[in-house]
Amino acid sequence: MQDFYADLHIHIGRTSSGRAVKITGSKTLTLARILEISSARKGLEIIGIIDCHSPEVMDEMAKMIEQGKLKELEQGGLRFQETTLIPGSEIEVYDQRCLGPIHVLAYFPTLSLMREFSNWMSNHMKNIHLSSQRIYCDGLTLQQKVHELGGLFIPAHVFTPFKSLFGKGVHRSLTEVFDPQLIDAIELGLSSNTEMVSNIRELQAYTFVSNSDAHSLGKIAREYQKLRLSNANFTELKMALHEQQGRAVTANYGLNPLLGKYHQTVCAKCGEQLSTAATICTNCESTQIIKGVATRIKELSEQVTDKRARPPYIHQVPLEFIPGLGPKMMERLVQAFGTEMNILHRVTLEQLEQIVPHKIAKMIDLARTGQLVIEVGGGGIYGKVQLE
Repeated sequence: MQDFYADLHIHIGRTSSGRAVKITGSKTLTLARILEISSARKGLEIIGIIDCHSPEVMDEMAKMIEQGKLKELEQGGLRFQETTLIPGSEIEVYDQRCLGPIHVLAYFPTLSLMREFSNWMSNHMKNIHLSSQRIYCDGLTLQQKVHELGGLFIPAHVFTPFKSLFGKGVHRSLTEVFDPQLIDAIELGLSSNTEMVSNIRELQAYTFVSNSDAHSLGKIAREYQKLRLSNANFTELKMALHEQQGRAVTANYGLNPLLGKYHQTVCAKCGEQLSTAATICTNCESTQIIKGVATRIKELSEQVTDKRARPPYIHQVPLEFIPGLGPKMMERLVQAFGTEMNILHRVTLEQLEQIVPHKIAKMIDLARTGQLVIEVGGGGIYGKVQLE
């Protein structure tokens, strides 16, 4: 068994022809650039690109296979240099059972199965070319189709106030919308962590994943996980999510929830941070309140005594958040140590100090273990790392 680092939620901003896929995604966020950055710079062994249902993206993948740049693996996934691509799709569910829209992730072992899924979705979707589009069938039908094709089904960023399972979609239980037996894992999202949700009883059944939801190249691997696998492929990933034959998620790496942009309840009008029970803004008296993730999790929690054993959730501040660590200095670190995963996991403080000033090296070291001082985020605004 070996350790593999994986970020399973990366968007495509544009195709190679310039066609928009994720409209809010960066224009530089293309299939080719994602693969290059993830492998050579980030040092990720597994990535999930969740806009692979888009026809032009599938055509690009097919072309890369023909050119020998991508290799289809016997146990699922496509290998690019040192990185395995797991083809995925983000979909919006909003059927008659939902209180609001819910985003979910579906992953498939092969390009041909992704193409079959895309063809099926095109009959239930207005624009198959775009990311995160609403599907006009119920959530149960979608789950069944994903599993019929041998895929994985994971509710995405489940606590964010907009377009998520618990943030918008249900009163209290995922069973209001989905079949719990057809869920393969739960994606926590940027404003929560394992400890915060440990008293939500129905989530005891599932492995937690922590992913970047990257809309730009720089955001890739701002959250990720460490997997224990025998190899980097779809079959091994599926086994890890279900903790079979020694495969498992062995650590989650993510932002301190205080850095998440929806952690705290705030006024939608003026941005004032409010108490968890607030229904009116104490600053401007607006009633437009965005309920924070922390507040919503408390509403769903109860006392759970038989908690599932969980891997550590390590509060890691992304390198780009560190004050004073600019692009030039970051480039020196990458030149010296190869990848960001090396900088975050394999390089000592003493080695860092040989490349960057002591103060920056020390902040990187603190960032790796979540010891930096954080200013809380909320209402769509990220928290900040404070200079002590």
